[in-house]
Amino acid sequence: MSPLSSTTLHDLSARELGEAYAAKELSPVDVADAVIARIEEREPVLNALYQFEPEAVRKDAKASERRWLEGSQRGPLDGVPVSVKENIARAGVPMPSGTALSNPKVPQNNSPITDRILEAGGVIVGSTTMPDWGMLSSGVSSLHGISRSAWNPAWTTGGSSSGAGSAAAAGYGPLHVGTDIGGSIRLPGAWQGLATLKPSAGLIPLDVPYIGRAAGPMARTVADAALFMTILGQPDIRDYTARPYPPMDWTVGDLDVSSLKVALQTEANAGAAVDPEVLAAVKAVAEHFADAGAHVESLEPFIDQDMLDRLDRFWRTRSWADYRELPAAEQQKVLPYIARWCQGGSQFDGAETIRNFGSIDQMQKATIAATAEYDVVISPVAPMAAFPAEQPMPVDDPDRTMAHIAFTVPYNMSGQPAATVNCGFTSDGRPIGVQLSGRVGADDDVLRAAAWYESARPAVAVPDWGSLD
Repeated sequence: MSPLSSTTLHDLSARELGEAYAAKELSPVDVADAVIARIEEREPVLNALYQFEPEAVRKDAKASERRWLEGSQRGPLDGVPVSVKENIARAGVPMPSGTALSNPKVPQNNSPITDRILEAGGVIVGSTTMPDWGMLSSGVSSLHGISRSAWNPAWTTGGSSSGAGSAAAAGYGPLHVGTDIGGSIRLPGAWQGLATLKPSAGLIPLDVPYIGRAAGPMARTVADAALFMTILGQPDIRDYTARPYPPMDWTVGDLDVSSLKVALQTEANAGAAVDPEVLAAVKAVAEHFADAGAHVESLEPFIDQDMLDRLDRFWRTRSWADYRELPAAEQQKVLPYIARWCQGGSQFDGAETIRNFGSIDQMQKATIAATAEYDVVISPVAPMAAFPAEQPMPVDDPDRTMAHIAFTVPYNMSGQPAATVNCGFTSDGRPIGVQLSGRVGADDDVLRAAAWYESARPAVAVPDWGSLD
């Protein structure tokens, strides 16, 4: 049976859309109209989009339709609806980065990511929301208010790619771009049942690179995330941190699981303890790999609380440098939780800041040394499932604000790829994600392992996207 006969248009994958366009079974205009209707239906509650202009979306979809009819389509993503996080530059679209500050930056040029999407014919449906300065793992923002989970509006989206997570889960098109400096793609992915990838450092070009920062795909399926990587991973000279990786195979086809050496990490030795339901779901993933013939062994923790604390202090000092330059009236507009967190950075002098910065190098070396011998490392994404939407962070204490990223942030600092796939649900229905990480430059291998698990996982771990309609 064709997926078109049993699936609403906004629920179709990017691969299904491309195939339907090629077969002239669907028009990008029809799909755009369906996605616009979906957004208008869900957006009053989810609050996932910062910028949304339906007529501009229809105009771009009409241009794509014309290309498909003329046989001049730009590739399989031509006409596929896409969103980008609000901190990814789109020429002429303000970039407030989640804050209510006056006079947000208005870029004159697109980011490399935006250019690659448009060159491929992708239809950008809008920019997605984020919390203040991207430093929260929720959808709480001084500008946007509260973004909410597509699974249950009482639950957090995760963050800081908060709107992107809800947009992907709710069916605002199949492809979405998030950014991640400590878990900001993977946390929304884990808490909303998504397939995501935080890629190797320098693989996806950024116009504002920074240590640990990456951009990556967020989708409902691993295959769609991999398809998106075929354009996002193209080089761009504007990113001075870009690396010349060998070509990668994004087909995520067959995998000989018995050839894999896999590690299971269940403790981080830093941050919050892992919830029993999360722990059980992640252990079950490792058992699936072992049952398929993979060599699976336990991996001891390789970072400690001091590393995580010093990284947090460095980030606080970095943000304090920006916050203290604001006029008093503007400081009052910043989310109070973030203001308190930033102000904590004022206590560190130059020598202490350099020492705190050194945690990045320490974490990088520890992570690479501990994981180098493994093809895949399986771990929780976060110690807990989604928390209430109104909370800025899992722990309401700015001095413990990073207690939930001890499994994710090491791979930002080491530059290694890390993917997420849904692996279960809590007793009250909250999605649980598993993280699969690998060696630097082995992003395609990581996605191949994620795709294998996605296809092999038990039915109870498969998200029922239709239930969100």
